[in-house]
Amino acid sequence: MFKTVLMIEKALSDADVELVTTLHGEEKVSFVVLMQPRGRQDELLRALDDVALGHLDKAVHEHDGEAADSPTLASESLAHSLRHLQRAGAEASGEVVQDSPLDRLREVVEQHRADEVLVLTSPHFVEEFFHRDWASQARHKVGVPVLKLFARDS
Repeated sequence: MFKTVLMIEKALSDADVELVTTLHGEEKVSFVVLMQPRGRQDELLRALDDVALGHLDKAVHEHDGEAADSPTLASESLAHSLRHLQRAGAEASGEVVQDSPLDRLREVVEQHRADEVLVLTSPHFVEEFFHRDWASQARHKVGVPVLKLFARDS
């Protein structure tokens, strides 16, 4: 069985589940999902990403969705994602990560002897340009391959 640590920032869509569960063909996959909502700490970077993508309205109204990153919503999104993966035939467990997501990622990779890390996020062009995105940083922290995928809508 292939062991994958999946790092996400929002609930998985149908398209996301199909993508991550079919990456290894017919081989069974076990997922440990780390849900780390973006929070307010990088609001400026998200606004710059929205501008770069041409989503000016979203950049202007980013602060309107403050409750979207609440711990309750993060837990619900994680539970939804785990059910979705399990319905697709994969083993899945997970947790919401509040602080130090990359340190927790390293611990989970070691604890579960993971074969790989998948980082599934929306595009974050500013962070990617400066190699401050999760995938770029994780490549220096974990001893397994790290693949960055972009989250999609169903």
